[in-house]
Parts: sequence; structure tokens; C-alpha cells
Amino acid sequence: MKQCSIKNCQGQYEKKYIPRLLKRKGELIVLENVPADVCSVCGDVLISLETAEAMELILENLGTPSKTIPAYKLTESLA
Repeated sequence: MKQCSIKNCQGQYEKKYIPRLLKRKGELIVLENVPADVCSVCGDVLISLETAEAMELILENLGTPSKTIPAYKLTESLA
């Protein structure tokens, strides 16, 4: 495992598969099962260049989503 790159963090990066929320042309898009290295202490996330390029390809060629999720807007009185 690799030491976390955040100053004063003593955590180690662990390989995990995480969801990533992206915005494209005003739309929110969730990519699931994104391989990443995540710090066990602070939660810092590292994504490889290959993974980032694969995510870009998906965004350029969006097809039908595998599922849809509800989205909620925070009321102005709480924001």
C-alpha cells in the first residue's frame, strides 16, 4: 500500500471501487464501480490516468443509463 499524499495524514491508500458524481452539460451523471485508491484515514481519492480516460470516453458516448436515481434539491431556506 502507498502512503497518503495529504500533509500530516498517516493513512494508506487502499484499492476500492467507488461511485463518482460528474456534471456534463448541466446534467448530473453517476459512474459506479470506478477503481480508485482511497486513503484509509482522510478519504483522499486517487484515480489513475487510464481510469480518467475511460471515464471521459463514457461521458463522450453516453448511451442509455443502466438505472436512474432520484435527485432532491435543498430548499432555499436551508441553503
